[in-house]
Amino acid sequence: MGERRREHGALEAEVMAVLWAGARPMTTSEVHEALGDPGLVAKTVLTVLSRLHAKGLLDRDRSGRANVYAPRRDPADEAASQMNRALARGADRLAVLQHFVAGLDPEDERALRDLLDIHE
Repeated sequence: MGERRREHGALEAEVMAVLWAGARPMTTSEVHEALGDPGLVAKTVLTVLSRLHAKGLLDRDRSGRANVYAPRRDPADEAASQMNRALARGADRLAVLQHFVAGLDPEDERALRDLLDIHE
């Protein structure tokens, strides 16, 4: 049985979600099991964990004969970091911010206004 094709970055996101939900660092086999995809090969999970570690997103430590992996940041911190990287890639930062704000629902817009008022 072959592995199903995921969109670019989808498996990394799934692995991060499993690790964020975990109460402790996890081994490759624990992450593989938690993903619950019988068509997914454990070696692929190991490759993804290694890539995430190389990107600086995971800590890797020895636990007995296996490595255990844990996220370096919580989900909110990682999402904020991704938003900052996207903003930095934009040629026109103001336009990027305008489009971002235009896409917010009213509740998120109010929360952003409140946060900006606090930081003044």
